[in-house]
Amino acid sequence: MDMGTVAEPAVRRGPRARRAACAALALAVVLAGCGGPNRPGGSEDAPGGLAAFYDQEIAWSDCGDGFECGAFEVPLDYADPGGERLDIAVRRLPAASGDPLGSLVVNPGGPGGSGFDYAAMAPSAVSADVRDRFDVVGFDPRGVGRSSPITCLEPAAMDDFLGVDYLSRDGDSDPAELTAAGVAELVDTNRAFVAGCRERAGELMRHLGTANVARDMDVLRAALGDHRLTYLGKSYGTYLGAHYADLFPDRVRALVLDGAMDPSLDVVDLGVQQAQGSETALRAFTAHCLDLPDCPLGGSGDSVESGIDRIEDMLDTAGRRPLRNGLDNGLEARRSWLELGVLSALYSESYWPRLSTALADAFDGDGTGLLRLAGDLYNRDDPRHYANYTSALVAVNCSDRPAPRAVDAYTDAVADAEDASPVFGAGLTWGALTCAYWPQDAVADPEPLDAPGAAPILVVGTTRDNATPYAWAEALAGDLDSGVLLTREGDGHTAYLRGDPCVDTAVDTYLLRADPPADGTVCPE
Repeated sequence: MDMGTVAEPAVRRGPRARRAACAALALAVVLAGCGGPNRPGGSEDAPGGLAAFYDQEIAWSDCGDGFECGAFEVPLDYADPGGERLDIAVRRLPAASGDPLGSLVVNPGGPGGSGFDYAAMAPSAVSADVRDRFDVVGFDPRGVGRSSPITCLEPAAMDDFLGVDYLSRDGDSDPAELTAAGVAELVDTNRAFVAGCRERAGELMRHLGTANVARDMDVLRAALGDHRLTYLGKSYGTYLGAHYADLFPDRVRALVLDGAMDPSLDVVDLGVQQAQGSETALRAFTAHCLDLPDCPLGGSGDSVESGIDRIEDMLDTAGRRPLRNGLDNGLEARRSWLELGVLSALYSESYWPRLSTALADAFDGDGTGLLRLAGDLYNRDDPRHYANYTSALVAVNCSDRPAPRAVDAYTDAVADAEDASPVFGAGLTWGALTCAYWPQDAVADPEPLDAPGAAPILVVGTTRDNATPYAWAEALAGDLDSGVLLTREGDGHTAYLRGDPCVDTAVDTYLLRADPPADGTVCPE
């Protein structure tokens, strides 16, 4: 579908009867809404064998700037609650009113993003009205940050993994040509990543799937004393929220799933469709640039296609001969890294000026600006260190979704992806190859996430989102029995607190009152 066009929303009848019941009670329960008061919680609903975990109380300590930090325990394997345990790091900002309705648990996405760090951004990530009535709580999921982080490769090997050149540079061949030698290099690099996970993470790598993280989040809910969960998840955080709702539908108060992922896709389809969304975002950036003076892609009389062709030509040139790198980080400014730099800048319109400058430099032979943007995307903060984001991202994705085991399946998918997305198709599709070598017994069986019986769940999609295409929001809202779709017409990844008062008001009202907007609402109004 054309990602710049809002499709007619599908009819979803699940939440309407519940909204009618909420309307009848609106005068009696203004802030808590149909959800009612959310405290106190308890462990009476603990699944079998898990009462000790659900009975935990977090020992909070002051960690500066009004925040409190602590930890709680979860079993490594929920099938063996008496076995090894993991400590999960958690941070909260107490409600400004001093009289909270409950906790708002937040997740920034990834997978691999730190909820612990995201909670520290509460003043900019959550509105003042919501912060006034909720404790804002973020945790590092298992395998991430401060919660038994998984690290699969040394920094130099991670550079090779992220920057592997999937296009041939043999002799005078066109760098867009994929050869048997190029495929063999891809296979070796991805096998080495999985071998590194086995060596460094051991049993942990088999228990990093999102269903486990959702169970951890329910333990957190109980430890916070909340009877039901109020949640804001962005990007991958929408997948986590959908898992939670499906596992614990009766414990849902209000879930905002912003920048939604489609649970039905395997890892190859995920990469192909993300490439299509990124191509749509690149076209939006290019059209915007061409209307500005001094656009490096051309002038107002030039076409979007000609501007994108210029980017593609630069990337092809870098595939033959690396551009200059002004950073002391040992990277070669070849196509793979430069492509990641362009991709990074499409996550937010606020990065577009940096992208314009970086592209102008790249056309002059200097890849430094694009390398900086690529480093932002993968948390490569210095030449000697990576945050564990990339290891966690790959490990969780490969644990969550099925993947073809034959390399030919990826070769075929790349051909289709390149037709839809000449710039990003091959790179994002080959990025799924790691999962072909992930331990089969660590991969979840695909199941629908429909959360029957859950309270209304708000799914938010942006029409020209590069990372999570708008069609994914439509799909997730349609899959959830009580899904409610809110659409933002615009660019960039995610919608809440991105400058659209229509979206912000709808999300805040839902969080505060458990009262969603009408299904199919489009913002701006």
